[in-house]
Amino acid sequence: MAGASVKVAVRVRPFNARETSQDAKCVVSMQGNTTSIINPKQSKDAPKSFTFDYSYWSHTSAEDPQFASQQQVYRDIGEEMLLHAFEGYNVCIFAYGQTGAGKSYTMMGRQEPGQQGIVPQLCEDLFSRVNENQSSQLSYSVEVSYMEIYCERVRDLLNPKSRGSLRVREHPILGPYVQDLSKLAVTSYADIADLMDCGNKARTVAATNMNETSSRSHAVFTIVFTQRSHDQLTGLDSEKVSKISLVDLAGSERADSSGARGMRLKEGANINKSLTTLGKVISALADMQSKKRKSDFIPYRDSVLTWLLKENLGGNSRTAMIAALSPADINYEETLSTLRYADRTKQIRCNAVINEDPNARLIRELQEEVARLRELLMAQGLSASALGGRGSRQGQLRELSGPRILSTHHE
Repeated sequence: MAGASVKVAVRVRPFNARETSQDAKCVVSMQGNTTSIINPKQSKDAPKSFTFDYSYWSHTSAEDPQFASQQQVYRDIGEEMLLHAFEGYNVCIFAYGQTGAGKSYTMMGRQEPGQQGIVPQLCEDLFSRVNENQSSQLSYSVEVSYMEIYCERVRDLLNPKSRGSLRVREHPILGPYVQDLSKLAVTSYADIADLMDCGNKARTVAATNMNETSSRSHAVFTIVFTQRSHDQLTGLDSEKVSKISLVDLAGSERADSSGARGMRLKEGANINKSLTTLGKVISALADMQSKKRKSDFIPYRDSVLTWLLKENLGGNSRTAMIAALSPADINYEETLSTLRYADRTKQIRCNAVINEDPNARLIRELQEEVARLRELLMAQGLSASALGGRGSRQGQLRELSGPRILSTHHE
């Protein structure tokens, strides 16, 4: 399973009030997994088309059979990533797009029924699966942290008293982390919902011409999910730890479109700096795949955002990106840029591994080997009884493995 590509989806939203007031035309269309965009200034030209893992048509209303709801987006992307987390992989879902393209709606959603985004749905699903899988041999723990990266500084959203910015450090094995970031244990979805609500209220938002509640910061909601199991056969305890990173990026923007001045303009410059670096990292990783070279320099440390996402981009993680699109002709350039960005991201491959104890991994691999050999014996027509029952078969497997191990010493 190593070397899985980053999953990429695009989602187009309905017109907003600004676009409707300007009598905007829809320049985006979708057919299956393919998204096409027409240049409004050269409508005779052929549309530019891009194919992704998923193309979500959310431009119309739920009555449209093509319409992609919040639940469908979660079922396709969130559910798959949650299953990987239960397997013991690190996972990451991040939303990218211009200001006001619908990233926060896709990730967080709204409070009304059926309007919840990927993050609350995934948290709810996590606890319902934990409750279904209760057993005396298995125990779970869930810890969450929530931070924002604002003007290249990290703020703890779950500790409002911490006014200062936190330092990013790098662990030799676990990679980059935020020093002194609060990590709170939770035992139910209600706990997470309360913390998420507090964190969202502490987030830095401001009005721009493009969006009344423009996120001026990148928000990273992290769940550390630990599964401890007791193997009765060996008497050993083992644990698998999965880090789930859910990232709502600030919107990319053009200063002339957003009407930014003063502080808003400085924020925009910082937002664009980190997103430009993210673009460079994605391009470098995509080039590395096409050239099959490992020596290329990847500029992770050029921004706090890319440094913290280092493992999720081309590292030990199963990663999905959702690119949010505006359908309006007035946003053609930004939407085309987002589509190209998403198209590059498809080429990145991550080398995800299950995060478990080395002893547990060895036992699991030996058990898989025993099962494989058993199937081979069955295929040869040798049943368990022909080998004198389970005990002697395992004895024979031990004998088979014994000399092979010894021979390596003689070499």
